[in-house]
Amino acid sequence: MDTSLSSLPLALRRRLLPALATFTSVIGGAIAYLVVTPPVYQMKARLMLDNKKVSVSELGRNLSQVPANTPGGANPIATQAELVGSERVLQRALDEIALLGTSDEGLTIDKLREDLKVKIVPATNILELSYQGQNPELATTVLNAIANAMVSESAEGIRSEAKAVREFLEKEVPLRRLEVAAAEAALNKFKQTTGLVSPEEQTQLLVRSLASLEDQERAVSIQLQDAKTRSQELQTITSLNNTQNAYIAGRIGQDQELQALRAQLVDLDRELAKMRSRLTDQNPAVISLVQERYELLALYNQKLSRLLPTNQLTNQSTNQSNNQIIPPADVASDQLSQDFTSRFILAETERSALEQKLYLVQTERIKLQNRLGQIPVLQQPFATLVRRQEEAIASLKLLQNKLEEARIAEAQLVNNIQIIERAKLPSSPKEPNPKVVLVIATAAGIALAVGMVLLLEVMDNTLHDASEAEALLNLPRLGVLPKIPAQALSLKQPNRFLADMRLIEPYRLLLTTMELRAQKKLQLIVVSSAVSGEGKSVVASHLAAVSVRFSWRTLIIDADWRHPMQHNLFGLPPQPKVTDVINSNQTWRSAVQPTAIANLSILTCSELPSGSATFLQSQVMKSILAAAADHYDLVIVDTPPVSSFADAHSLSRYSDGLVIVTRPNFTQKDILLKTVSELKESSTPILGFVVNGISDRNQQYYSYSFDSYQPQSQFRQTHDNEASNNCAVVSRGVDHADS
Repeated sequence: MDTSLSSLPLALRRRLLPALATFTSVIGGAIAYLVVTPPVYQMKARLMLDNKKVSVSELGRNLSQVPANTPGGANPIATQAELVGSERVLQRALDEIALLGTSDEGLTIDKLREDLKVKIVPATNILELSYQGQNPELATTVLNAIANAMVSESAEGIRSEAKAVREFLEKEVPLRRLEVAAAEAALNKFKQTTGLVSPEEQTQLLVRSLASLEDQERAVSIQLQDAKTRSQELQTITSLNNTQNAYIAGRIGQDQELQALRAQLVDLDRELAKMRSRLTDQNPAVISLVQERYELLALYNQKLSRLLPTNQLTNQSTNQSNNQIIPPADVASDQLSQDFTSRFILAETERSALEQKLYLVQTERIKLQNRLGQIPVLQQPFATLVRRQEEAIASLKLLQNKLEEARIAEAQLVNNIQIIERAKLPSSPKEPNPKVVLVIATAAGIALAVGMVLLLEVMDNTLHDASEAEALLNLPRLGVLPKIPAQALSLKQPNRFLADMRLIEPYRLLLTTMELRAQKKLQLIVVSSAVSGEGKSVVASHLAAVSVRFSWRTLIIDADWRHPMQHNLFGLPPQPKVTDVINSNQTWRSAVQPTAIANLSILTCSELPSGSATFLQSQVMKSILAAAADHYDLVIVDTPPVSSFADAHSLSRYSDGLVIVTRPNFTQKDILLKTVSELKESSTPILGFVVNGISDRNQQYYSYSFDSYQPQSQFRQTHDNEASNNCAVVSRGVDHADS
C-alpha cells in the first residue's frame, strides 16, 4: 500500500462509502449512549495531612507529626490514602449517615469503596476524595461523612497510641527506680573497697605530689654529688678512707703523751736502723734496742687503748702483735691536719645523710607511681558504675517526663488530618458530558474511518494509481493514458478518437517519452500486459493511430493468437493473417491490410488451437519483423499477456523494447511484480510501463486538464457528444479489451 500523502485523497475517494458508514455508526452510537445513560454526579472534598504541632506535650506533638518520606520506606500520605478506603473508616461514615437520618438507599461498604476515588495531589500532603452517584444530595452527605470519619479516626489513633504509651510507662517507671538504687549501691561499695572517690581529682593530686618528689629527688641528688666531690677531695688530702679512721687520727694527734711517745718511737726506730746497718740482729746492742722499742710500743698501745673504740682495740692488738703502731702519716698531729680531718668527717657525715634522704624520696616516689598506675585500672570499673548510675537516673527522669506527656496527650484531642474543602452540591452531572462524548465520538469515528480505509487499502491487492506502480516496479513511467469512451474505442471511424485532443495528447506524450527513453528512433516496439483485460490491444491500436500524426508509416502486427482484437478495432476481416505468411501461403506485404487511417496498416491474426503458437519463435517471424521494421517507420506488435505466455519474451528480443500496460483497480500487484521480475531475469529489454484507463477525476493528479486549452465551443461540443453518444461496443472482443 502506498502511504504517500499524494495518494491519500484518492484512497479516501475510493473508500468514501465504507468510511462514511463507519463514521456515521460511531456518531449514532454516541448519541444513543447519551440518550440511554442516566446522569452521574461527582463530588470532591480535600483533606490535608497537617504537620503542625498543636499538642501541649512533646509526646502528643510527636504522635501527631507526619513522618518524613524516606526513599524505599513508607509514604505517609499514601498510607492515609489507603486508610480512606478501609472498612473501619467507611463503617464510621455509614454510622454518621445513619445518625443524620439521611436515607442511605442501601449503601454498603463495598458500594462505598467502589464509588469512592482517592487521589494524591502531586508534591503536596493533600488527598482529594471524589464520590459519584446518581443522587447528588446523598453523594454530598456520604463524602462529607467520610471526611469526618478520617478526622475522627486520626484523633482516635493518636489517643490510642498515647494510652498504650502511658500504660507501658506506668509499668516501666518502678523498674527504673530499682535499677537506680542498685546502681548507687554498687558504686558506694566500690568506693569503700578501693578508696577511689574522684579519679580525676585524685589523679591530679598524685601528679602534683609526684612532681614535687621528683623535684626533691633532683635537688638531693645534686647535693649528694657535691658532698661526694668534697669528701673525695678531702680523702685525697688526708689519705683517710672512712670517718672512723679520721676520728682516731684526730684524737691521737691531739693527745700530748701519745705525741711524745710517737717521737721517742721515731727516734728509736731511726737509731735501730743505723745499728742494723752496721750490726746483725743477734748483736746485744741491736737486741737491747729492739727490746726497748717493744716496751715503748706497749706503753704507747696502752695509752692508745683509752682513746680507741672497742672494735679498734681488736685491730690495735693485732698491730701490737706485729710490733706495729699507727703510722705517723695517719695521725693528725698538727693543727692543719686536724682541720682537714674534721672537714672530712663532716663531709662524710653529710654524704651519708643525703644518701639516706635520697633513698627515702625515691621510695616515696615509687609508691606514688604505683598508686598513680592503679588509678586507670580502677577507673574503668569506676566509670562503668558511674555511667550505669547516670544512665539509670537519666532513664528514670525521661520515663517520668514521658509518662506525664502521655497522660496529657491522652486527655487532649489531637489529630493530624484537616478538612480543607468539603463536598458541595454540583450544578451539573459529571457524565455523560455531551460535548466530551461527541468530541470523542467524532475523533473515534474519524480514526475508525481512516482505519477502515487503510484496512481496505491493505486488503486490496490491485494497483490504484501510477505513482504506486512506479514505486512497485522500479521502472520508468512512460505515460498515463485516459479512459477512452466507448464511442472512441473503434477506429473504424477514427475521427471520434483523433478529433478529441484530450485523448490523443497523452498518446503523443507517450510516443515522445518512449523515443527519448530509447535515445534513438523507435522502429519496433512490443506492447503487452501482465494479465488479460488491461487494455493492451486498445493502447497498441490507438498509439499507432496517433503515430500517423508524426507522418510515420506505421504497421500493427497482431501477435495475440489467443484473443486477437486488432481486426475488430479497425473493422477489418481477420484474413489474411500472420500464419498465412509463415506457412508460405503468401508474402507478408500481400497479407498487410490498409486501415481507415492513412499510412496505418495492420497484419491481423486469428485464434489458434492451444499449443500451436510456436510460429512466433520461428526464424520466419524474425524475418517478418526485420523486414517490416525496414519498410515502415514504426512497427507495433500486440502480444499475449506476459504472465501466461512467453511470446512477449521472444518477440521483445527482436524489438527496441517492451511496453507494459497496467490498469488501475484491475492489475494485481503480486502478478505484475512477478511478471516484471521474470522479464528482468530473462534480460528482456523493457522501455517502461503505461498506466491505462485513468478516469477524469484521477487524471488531475497526473497532468493538467486539457479543457483549459480548448475553445469554449469545442469544449462544450465535446462534452455534449460524450453525453449523447450511446453507441454500442464494436464487438465482444472490444468489450473484453475495455473490461
